Formats: sequence, structure tokens, C-alpha cells
Amino acid sequence: MVEIQRTQSENSGPFSPSTEEESKYRLLYSKSKVYVNPTAYARDNIPGFVALVKREAVNPTYLLAWIPETLLSEKGTDEWDKFVKIEEKATLDEEEEDAVLIDLPTQRPESYAFSVPLTSIYSLLVHPPTLSSWYGTIGINLINSSTLPTLYFHDDESLSMTLPSRHTRRNSTNAYPPSTSLAPSSRPSTSWGGEDLLSRLRPYAHLLRSTLQPSLFIVDPSKADIDTHTTQLFDDDAVDDILAQSSYASSHSPVPAHRRPRPLSNASSNPPPNPYSTRSSVLHRSLYPPSISTTQSSSQARMALLQSFSNITRATRHAAQNILSHPLAKPIVPHLPDPVKSLVNVNGDLEWGSWVEKGGVGEFESARVYLARWARIVAEEGDRARKREAQALPSSSNVVEEISPLGVFELLHSTINLPSPKTSRDPAHPIDEALWAKWFAEDGRPKVRLEEMRRQVFRRGITPHGNLRKKMWPFILGVHEWDITGSEREKKWEEKRKRYHQIKDEWCGIPEVFDRSDVLEERHRIDVDCRRTDRTQPLFSTAYEDTAVDGRKENGDRRYTTISPQLADIGAQSPSNEHIDRLAGILLTYNFYDKELGYVQGMSDLCAPLYVVMGSDEELTFWCFVEVMNRMIQNFLRDQSGMKKQLSTLQELISVMDPDLYRHLEKTDGLNLFFCFRWILIAFKREFPFDDVLRLWEVLWTDYYSNDFVLFIALAVLESHRDMILRYLVEFDEILKYCNELSMTIELDSTLAQAEVLFLSFAQLVADIDRRRAEEATDSTTSVLRRRGTNSSEGKMSLSKVAMPALSSNLRDLLKAGR
Repeated sequence: MVEIQRTQSENSGPFSPSTEEESKYRLLYSKSKVYVNPTAYARDNIPGFVALVKREAVNPTYLLAWIPETLLSEKGTDEWDKFVKIEEKATLDEEEEDAVLIDLPTQRPESYAFSVPLTSIYSLLVHPPTLSSWYGTIGINLINSSTLPTLYFHDDESLSMTLPSRHTRRNSTNAYPPSTSLAPSSRPSTSWGGEDLLSRLRPYAHLLRSTLQPSLFIVDPSKADIDTHTTQLFDDDAVDDILAQSSYASSHSPVPAHRRPRPLSNASSNPPPNPYSTRSSVLHRSLYPPSISTTQSSSQARMALLQSFSNITRATRHAAQNILSHPLAKPIVPHLPDPVKSLVNVNGDLEWGSWVEKGGVGEFESARVYLARWARIVAEEGDRARKREAQALPSSSNVVEEISPLGVFELLHSTINLPSPKTSRDPAHPIDEALWAKWFAEDGRPKVRLEEMRRQVFRRGITPHGNLRKKMWPFILGVHEWDITGSEREKKWEEKRKRYHQIKDEWCGIPEVFDRSDVLEERHRIDVDCRRTDRTQPLFSTAYEDTAVDGRKENGDRRYTTISPQLADIGAQSPSNEHIDRLAGILLTYNFYDKELGYVQGMSDLCAPLYVVMGSDEELTFWCFVEVMNRMIQNFLRDQSGMKKQLSTLQELISVMDPDLYRHLEKTDGLNLFFCFRWILIAFKREFPFDDVLRLWEVLWTDYYSNDFVLFIALAVLESHRDMILRYLVEFDEILKYCNELSMTIELDSTLAQAEVLFLSFAQLVADIDRRRAEEATDSTTSVLRRRGTNSSEGKMSLSKVAMPALSSNLRDLLKAGR
């Protein structure tokens, strides 16, 4: 299989195939749709197969492997079908004549693939699916203390979990209840994919479940491991089993049913084996000595003592419940600790939701979040259907558009008597090469004003075809001056090129600077960030071994670069390549350009798209990045004062434009707007696909309406989902989870159109507020006479009495455009 790069040196000896026969492995078990999550974002998740493989030899070696689907696809459909065939099999039989042999896929370190012998695995960390995590996980810890990528079992997509086994399909028409005896060939019944994998590993390795940490399984434990991980601790339900033998279990109790001890099986039926009979703790040996029956006098005396304690506890709980269930105690119950709240009888006094939370349903990933996502998908699909129907209808000039993009603000504008603004965007007709050429005279001087160019970019965007973005972005950002001739522009650009190399020469080729302690720290942070930024882009996706140098391929896997401080720091990092190194060099040069700010995490997210668009031109990328940072430097201040100001301004904007949403966020402790932090920090870089990010950024850089138009983008996203937030999400954690999962689901063009409408609405609102307040301040006498006038004047009076929201200086700064 494929060795993970960081363990290559350890496994390359005995496990590297040296002959053609050794390159074949017998596939014993496979499971599809097992994911590795390199980052916290769903778009980066990598699907693959987890497999159990046998290498034939005198002493056969069993390996646990994970292979991404992309590597398997490279081997062709035949190899893919082998994995699917094994996954559909119901048994694990090594003696089958039609054994499935597989080839070793081509190694590619950035794919996160691995294969390790079972003998090199120390432990497995197993987490089944829960209400707070839809997918179960298995973490693999090796004997050498390294950790392999965590495996996420997407059972809702896996073939072996979604389709019944052959035996089940064959007997699906049997009468209910089904027979309890299954054929030996049937697939073992498992609740999730990780449990299935553990059951397949047990014939080849001893898996010891730790009593100290139930989620930990030791593989082939040593004697010391067995002694450590089999020490039985006192269980919370041990006393319940004892108390259940007394009359306490059947007596009337005010304790809620889920708090009562579990009743034991009827003596007349076949009782299950005593759960404590094989445990080694002193407590359980004293409770159930193996040679003494629990019916003997010593056990009866012990039981009587425990029952006495039980009666005292029951009476105490009953008294507490009577007090707390009284109507006068209702106001203080919500402020009590959870253990005390549980003493209250569930008579409808407390909300059902609190008891749901005690059962685990109200955790971070609650049913309300799922319901909100489902409602959003239905609403979006309905909106698309309405748009398709509207496009199919014949257009008529005398038909008035009734659907307002303003949504919730219709009430506000009808009250203040303002017209609803319309969007001016036309993304279907972007600026192309022909139009761009028409804007310039023969000497390179533009024929149109800079404001007109920015307006067209805002309205239409730039075509993604060709290299037009490489030509236009330096003008939009201000790298190239607009109203000068081509020769003047070329002269100024040559000065900037020289300036870039002067800054770069401050560190490049100077060991006393390059290896300085503070520079080493910056180099390490830059290198780590660049290795994991936009690795899906062709420029960054290849590794050094895939890159041709002087007509030949480089030997070995080059994980070191000119930026990496030392080999030990990057041993576990993804591989680098020439473009990643050059990107890191640009960021390190910026660290010397702005020595006060330096490099801050997140800058690589802003620089990488510039490098791609500029076609790996270092000088252009650097100066475009400088202009981007001039606009966004407040986001990267180390005291986070800039981000706090922007989030505070967004909070005020919500309070003015959507008071209902503001009150809901206030009630759910969501006014900190942490779920908008990433949106604003890197300008929605991780919320949209890469191509949409380029379109969004060129709109933001125009500063056509506002220098802080990104806040109106954030407001537009919130407004698009306000109904789901108000209706279904009642906790801050739920809103945070919901907004984080909007990544890669937001439609860009409709969001930009709504953001434009929101800005125009805000500008109208500010102008109307200023006009009304000016009228009140300068003509108070006329205002009094107007109140005594006719009925029409009374109507105007009612409008003048509309409560005008207060506008801070931060809100008024949103109307500033141009830099």
C-alpha cells in the first residue's frame, strides 16, 4: 500500500516490495467512504477506503491501510472493483481460492495515505457517533509515538453500511421476528463502521479495551499494559444493581424514571451473567465473592445496611422535590445547578428543552441545527424554482416587479416612506479583453475615468478567461497608476521591481539575518501556513518529486525548503514545491517590508490567490499583496482592535437594519458575532469556492460604495438565513455551528446583489434620518403648526414621530468610499 511519508524511513526496509511477487498484497477487508479531514473545513475532506491487507510470506504480515479514492482511481476500474467486491463480501476468509490481490498505488505524500503493520500500532482511540458528532472516528497511535490521520466513518455513504448483506437480502421476506441464529457466513451485526473494523481486526490482534478510558483500545498489550488498563474503577451504576434487588425498585418513588436504579431480570427467567463477577476491583470482590452466595447472611446484612441508606436518600430527595415543585419555587429553579434541577418532578413546570438537554439532545449539534439546515435547503430550492418559473414566463414591460430583494426592510421603508432600492449588478456580462482594450488610447492613457472603471468592475466583474485579471487587478488595487501613459507607467513599475528586490536582499543570502532567532520564528510560521494553503490549486498541489527540474525529476521527497528553519520542524508537514517556496519568500519579504506588523497567520490565505492570478510573478504578487494589506491591515493588529471595531460596527448595523435579528442575537448571547469573525478576517476566503473568491475580492477592492463593503456582505449572508436563525436556533452554539457550516453553500451573485440593496437602503435611511432631524432642529415652530393642521398634516405628523435609530460615527463611516 502507500506509506505515509513521515514513517517512510521506518517502514521502507522490510515493508518495501523488492520483487514483483512482493508487490502483490491480498486484500482481506475494505470499507468505503472513510474520510481523512486535513483541515476543519468540509471542503478539504478526503474520501477513501480503509483496508486490511495481508502480505504473503513465511511469517505473513498484516497491514492496516487507508487509501484515498483519488489514488485508487489512478489504478483503473479493475482495482476499484476489487475493493468494492471485498467490501460487499459477508465473510473474512483467507483460504478462499479466488483471493483478491491488489497492486501498490503510486506514492503521493500529500494524499495522507498510509499503511502500517498491525504490530506497529500501539493503540486505537475509538469514538462512536453521537448526537454531537454525526460520524464516528478512529485515531491510530503507533509504537514510535507518532499519530496517523484520524479516520472518519461516513456510514451514510458507505456501501457496506447502507446496503444489507447478502444473507440479509436473501432472508428479507422471512416472517417477523427473524431467527436469532444467523448463518456462519453472515456479516456481523455492527452499529457503525468503526465497530465493524474492530471486529475484523480481532482475529489478527488482541484488542484490550481500557477500563481507565473506555474509548481506548490497546493493540497486543504487554503485561504492563494489561495491569494498567484492566484495573476496575467504581462504576456509578454498581450501587443501583444492588439497590434494585430491594423493595426500593418497585416502590413508589418521586424520583424521575431515568434516575431510578435499573431493575434486575426476573429470577424465573435466565438471568444475565453478573456484570461484576469477572471484575478485579476490591469493591466488586466484596460485593460478590465468587464462593459466597448473595443470599447468605453476610450479604443480607450488607443489603439491609445499603437499603437503610437508600431510604434516607429517598426521603431526602422526596422532601427536596416537594419544595422545588411548589409554584413559589418556580422562579429560582432555572438558576439552580443541574443536579438540583433534576430533583424536580416533570409536571410541565420546566420546559421540555431542559430535559432534552439532560438526555444529550441539546448538545452542540442539536436537532434544531439539523432542522434549520433542512429548512434552509428547502427554502433555497423553492427560491430557485420560483426564479426558473419567472424566467419561463413571457416578460412584459407593464408588469411591476413585486418581489423585493430587501426582504425584512420592506416594513422599515414603508414606515419611513422611502422607495425600495434595486441592484445594479450584471454578472452575466463581465468585462472582457475587447472592452478593456477600448478603454485605452494608443499611448496607454485611459479614455475612461477611474471611477467608471471601478463601477464597471463592481457591476459586471472580470471574465475568468485569459489573463485579464492579471492586467486589471494592479489597477484596481492601485499598484499601477491610472491616469498616465503606458511609458510612464512602465517606468514607475520598474522602480517598484527594484524596490522589491532591495527588500528581499535584506534576508536572502545573508546568513546572519536569515538565521537570526526572530527570523527563524517567522520563517517557521510562514512555512507551516504556506504548506497547507490552497493545496487544491494546480500550482500548489504537486510535490518536489513531481516537479521536473532541468528536464529531469528530482530524486527523493524534498520536505526541506529555503524557508524551513530546520528538518525537525517540518518532518510531519505536507511536502513543498517551488511555488510554495516562492509564496513563502514573498511573505517573508513582506515581514521585512512592514517590520512593525510582520507576518500574521491568515496572510497566506490572502496572498495565495494573488500569486495564482499573477501567474507566479513574484514582483506583481508582492505589490498587490502590499495594497491588499493596506486595506486590511486592521484585521491583523496583534491586539485585535481592528477586528473588534468591525464586529462592533456590524453589530450596530444589525441593530439599525434588523432589530428583530438583533434582539434574537442578544437573547442568545450572540452579539459578539464570533460566527462572523472568519468571514471578515480573510474576506470570506474560506466561505466560497476559489473562483468565487476571486470574483468577490475584485468587487470589494473597487470601494465603489463603501470601503467596508465586506460588512454588508456579512449582513446579506445573515439576512439570507435570518428566518432559520430566528425560528430554529435558540442557543449561541447552535448559531455558531450553523454559520460555520454555511461554508461552500453560499450563492455569490445573489449575496452581492442583496449586499448592494442593503447598502443603498442604509444610505437612504441615513439621509432620511439626517433630513428629518435637520427639519426638527431648524423649524420647530412650523412643526407645531403642522400638528394643528388638517388630517393630511396629522398623517405627516405620524411619520415624523417614527423613532429614528441613533447612528454612531462607525456607522456613518460605512458611507465613505474611495481611498
